[in-house]
Amino acid sequence: MIEIVVAALGAAGVGWLVRRKHRERMAAAPPAGIPGMARRPAGEGRWRMGRLYADEGAARWVPARGAPLPLPGARATGLRVPSVKEGISINPASRIVTCVYEGGGSIEIAVMPLDVRELLEAVPQAAPETPGTPGAPDAP
Repeated sequence: MIEIVVAALGAAGVGWLVRRKHRERMAAAPPAGIPGMARRPAGEGRWRMGRLYADEGAARWVPARGAPLPLPGARATGLRVPSVKEGISINPASRIVTCVYEGGGSIEIAVMPLDVRELLEAVPQAAPETPGTPGAPDAP
């Protein structure tokens, strides 16, 4: 009989602690930035966890470990779903946005589908080049 009382008190104590922690998390603001995984240069290397921040008008990638990577003048050049091989390393439901930035660098950022719109606001899409514009190939 004593064991049952002790178990009930223990379960009540654990329930109170879990509920308290849940309330603390709900009261806190969501973390800043867009969570995702990135690899650079695009198409090479390993996927690294981190967050994309778009404060002060300039995007920057902050990996979970390592130095932040500023993305000056970054433009999104492509959006695709991960391949089967990539789906093993990252979430297969994610979307991969390929970006280029000043200096000729490139990066691929994988985010969840609900975060794609926010990512494209932080890193706008590159305007498609049309024939007749400087630097664009002429139509055949």
